[in-house]
Amino acid sequence: MSAVVAQPSGASSPRKVAFASLIGTTIEWYDFFIYSTAAVLVFNQLFFPGFDPTTGTLLAFSTFAAGFVARPIGAIVFGHFGDRAGRKPMMVLTILIMGIATVAIGLLPTYDAIGVFAPVLLVVLRLTQGFALGGEWGGAVLMATEHSPKGRRGYFGSWPQAGVAVGLILAMTLYIPLESMSEDLFMAWGWRVPFLLSAVLVITGLVIRMKVAESPEFNRVKADHGVVRLPVVEVLRTHPKQVFLVAGASLAPGIFFYLITVYNFVYAGKSGELDSTSMLVLVIVTSAIGFVVTPLAGALSDKFGGQRVYLWGLALIVIVAFPLYFALDGGTYGLIAVCYFAATVAVYIPWALTPAYFSTAFDAKVRYSGLSLATTLGNLFGSAIAPLIAGALFAATNASVSTSLYVFVAGTVSIICALSLGRVIQNKASRARKASAATGIDEVATPTYSE
Repeated sequence: MSAVVAQPSGASSPRKVAFASLIGTTIEWYDFFIYSTAAVLVFNQLFFPGFDPTTGTLLAFSTFAAGFVARPIGAIVFGHFGDRAGRKPMMVLTILIMGIATVAIGLLPTYDAIGVFAPVLLVVLRLTQGFALGGEWGGAVLMATEHSPKGRRGYFGSWPQAGVAVGLILAMTLYIPLESMSEDLFMAWGWRVPFLLSAVLVITGLVIRMKVAESPEFNRVKADHGVVRLPVVEVLRTHPKQVFLVAGASLAPGIFFYLITVYNFVYAGKSGELDSTSMLVLVIVTSAIGFVVTPLAGALSDKFGGQRVYLWGLALIVIVAFPLYFALDGGTYGLIAVCYFAATVAVYIPWALTPAYFSTAFDAKVRYSGLSLATTLGNLFGSAIAPLIAGALFAATNASVSTSLYVFVAGTVSIICALSLGRVIQNKASRARKASAATGIDEVATPTYSE
């Protein structure tokens, strides 16, 4: 099987691998976003009908957060096999699991049909989604970065991240015509359509991903007999600081992203004059901007350095959070759109650099496990609870500045962690160069991207 995996015709082209990674992450994030949108629009009524609207919405958000709980488990499991058996097999398997779980949600009976089993099954399927996504992302971004030519790691590594914008656009675009249906039809079957359509996307993604070769860096580790028995244990033993710092550096982009794509639907409806359809259109347009910003940020990072450009993005997040929620409190649609544009640019800059910048923190032999575990831990303590924390802060203060301050604190933590991570990577690079000079052997894991 390894021969088939490693040698398909033309599969070593960086562009082909980047496209395969883009398609896969598009599908993964499409699946994730249709769930988050349904959690806002329908799940509180269909799966938690015995509660008041506010409590039902919080419970729906809780099922959304459940997916993040499963991500670290997926990161450990798929990271283990990704570092031992290869990036490609895990990249294929995770997209299949994610697709099956998503289609199953589209077929799930509601509370009125099967009672308490409905929300229980919903949570189980949501956990399955999170489990798969926890492992998929690491495989996709490593395939892109480890196939990239010298000096282009940031650019090619950014393309899987562009799949986030494409998946979001597809998901939101589907919900606009569905929202024009009568409420009875939408609640009866309309909300299921995006989940069922994911089957077509999954089949397409599987075909494309099966045609790419294994990562050359993994093949080199394997050829040098560098595969370790327990990659997760090894990464926690040899790279504990990197795991902690990557998790911290990823907090602010994840929190801000899920606030502007999930929480703000509810917030705008309560504090402003925008309905859900207006918010959908706004998110679609700004996501298209995000798609353009992503590879541009990647290219800039190759020129100016990954850490520097990443910090630019974090600084923008901290600044933009204040006018954004001021505008959502009752500003005009034009003002809200401008603030959303700025927020999109701010969040997609560090988002684009995550694969190339963070992957340099880990040796190739444990990179899948280290990168996946660190980023999913950041998501668990950041993105997963961001809508809940923002909602609780607004309920307690009735002031938009509370959400802005939440983002400010997260941004400050991420800036401190990113600066510390840069020093760790530089020290690691210096040691690797000295080892290469002494032995005459070019180290696989020598990181130069962040310099």
